[in-house]
Amino acid sequence: MSAASLLILLLTHPLEFRTLVQYKVWHEPLRDITAPSEHATSGWDRATMRRCWEFLDMTSRSFSGVIKELEGDLARVVCLFYLFLRGLDTIEDDMSIPDEKKQPLLRNFTKIATQDGWTFTENGPKEKDRQLLVEWTVVTEELKHLDPKYVDIILDVTEKMQMGMADYAHMAATSDSLYVETVEEYNLYCHYVAGLVGEGLTRFWSASGKEASWLGDQLELSNSMGIMLQKTNIIRDFREDADDHRYFWPREVWGSKALADAAGGQPFKEMSEMYQPGNETQALWVQSALVVDVLGHACDSLDYLRLLTNQSVFTFCAIPQTMAMATLELCFMNYSMFHKHIKIRRAEAASLIMRSTNPRDVAYIFRHYSRRIHARAVPEDPNFIKLSVACGKIEQWCERHYPSFVQLGSVSGQAQFDPSDARTKVVEAGQARDRELAREKRIQEFREKHPDALTDGRDRKPAQSSTGELFFYVGTAFAIVILTGLGATWLMLQYFG
Repeated sequence: MSAASLLILLLTHPLEFRTLVQYKVWHEPLRDITAPSEHATSGWDRATMRRCWEFLDMTSRSFSGVIKELEGDLARVVCLFYLFLRGLDTIEDDMSIPDEKKQPLLRNFTKIATQDGWTFTENGPKEKDRQLLVEWTVVTEELKHLDPKYVDIILDVTEKMQMGMADYAHMAATSDSLYVETVEEYNLYCHYVAGLVGEGLTRFWSASGKEASWLGDQLELSNSMGIMLQKTNIIRDFREDADDHRYFWPREVWGSKALADAAGGQPFKEMSEMYQPGNETQALWVQSALVVDVLGHACDSLDYLRLLTNQSVFTFCAIPQTMAMATLELCFMNYSMFHKHIKIRRAEAASLIMRSTNPRDVAYIFRHYSRRIHARAVPEDPNFIKLSVACGKIEQWCERHYPSFVQLGSVSGQAQFDPSDARTKVVEAGQARDRELAREKRIQEFREKHPDALTDGRDRKPAQSSTGELFFYVGTAFAIVILTGLGATWLMLQYFG
């Protein structure tokens, strides 16, 4: 940001300005890939890998930072994985390439793109990432420096993705419809372009040994992670995609007669009708249905994040998910989304980066934004009940795993219980019972080791004390006091004469 922008931010949003200053001062990158000590894993000492890092910055401004902070060679692995998929996507997205030429390129991409010296210069001049394919040799050269187990994952995931992309590209080129028709097709498309990315990344975590070996088999959770991000981007980028004649919202939703009847209108026949004057309410009902669909992946994403143990891997996965929740909240019931590209503010993004460090805080971020989404919902929305259920499931998930009456001390980190919450009494009673059971267990273990040291309390008769014994002890005490006093008096008389 320029100095003028910062000054304006200070005057108009002082709290956001403070957040950005805190981020700049206190947030330190986990690693510097350019440092000589990192060259062995980052590959910065090789010109080809330096160029790959430059391409990563050019093609993915949002993911570049978190990728570079991954530990060890994972950063380089994920960088090359991203560029390999970006190359495939650049061919698929280019509408200037005829279908008869695009189909063999897509369906055989893993074979063609791994050949020495292969490049592709036939992208249209407006394709923003065409230079990556022009200089593709830097990618193929760097793949040779990767461990074969990582290369196998890259090629396997890309092969699955290329087939799905080829099918959708062919359908778009040969059919009269420009639209995704059903929610099922929409889900399958998101799986191909994003769910498979989640699968590949999860397999990297396991193959590297930084996460459990069984994590790579959690395909449903990893699929939800990727799909949640893709569907959020599809909602946010509606107007930008519509202007480029790319339509990803399923007709089954935006052309719904039920939503049209609820808004008092007619079902949309074209997606462009959603940003025409007079259609605001119906368009927002359509958007609400898609937001409900995205929220359905939130609990799976939280489950996935709870399985991660490596800090750099967790941060890499958590930051995009919290950004997605913030973006959903920004878009929900915000009709300006249909007229322009919107995104969360820089200060909010910086705050999310600093806070997305552990599963508990991430869960609370999800809950915060789901509450704000629900607060903006209106009962007239046909999706109101579904939306309430989806937000309620996030609330339930957080309460189950991180109960709200348990607070962590800011300094000690010890669990503290809210005394005004009835559940605190239940927990305290349980803790008291646990202490009693532990004490009984220690006594039992001691008796087993030293059977003669203690006798069973049931066999021991309590001592009986009589009134006579009590008087005897008291009388003896008085006698001692009186005799001591008399003795002292006699000595003084003898001494003074």
